[in-house]
Amino acid sequence: MTYDEFISSIGNTDSVPDKLNVQLQALWHDAKGNWQIAHDLIDHLEDPASAHVHAYLHRVEGDLWNARYWYNRAKQPEYKGGLKEEWEQLVKILL
Repeated sequence: MTYDEFISSIGNTDSVPDKLNVQLQALWHDAKGNWQIAHDLIDHLEDPASAHVHAYLHRVEGDLWNARYWYNRAKQPEYKGGLKEEWEQLVKILL
């Protein structure tokens, strides 16, 4: 799936596209305004990619302490830019 196809799927369907990994599923749900579903998908996962998405989701929530914890777990620097830019960057990395 390309980035443009991923973006298009957000507006064109109510179901997650087939074959997306769990991290992209979480970002897809976040874009649809379903933060809790997004968080529930990755909350129990400990791999670096999930930890990175988890950090982003806690930034969205406004829980910066928790976000910093998850950036550390992901071995990623704390993102200092906007939420939209971080979301876009994560999607592009994970695709």
